Formats: sequence, C-alpha cells, structure tokens
Amino acid sequence: MIRWLLTTFIALAILSGSLPWLKKFGIGRLPGDFTLRIFGREYSFPFMSTLVLSVLLSLIVRAL
Repeated sequence: MIRWLLTTFIALAILSGSLPWLKKFGIGRLPGDFTLRIFGREYSFPFMSTLVLSVLLSLIVRAL
C-alpha cells in the first residue's frame, strides 16, 4: 500500500511540474483535476489525470 501511495505521489509531483506543457494535450482538464487560484497564483492538483496515466502505464508494462 505504501508503495502505491508513493508512486502516485511521485506521479502527481511530475504532472504538476509539467502541467503547462501537458495542458496542450488535455491532461489536467479532466473531471477530478482541481485548480486553485489564491492571491493571483495558480495551484494545480491533477488527481484524475494521475490515475488515468498510472493505469495506462500499468497496462503498457503488463503487456511487455
């Protein structure tokens, strides 16, 4: 369980850092992705995008 939680947290951190580039492909705008605007700054929490990409990568790895 800890391993899955750590993997999800790392994927979330990577997605948050590369979100401006990934928004061109629709990642970060799925239902379940949250964006907070506080004091002129924007904070993104792409929870659903993280889950979708984790499932896709898991399926790719199992197929290999």
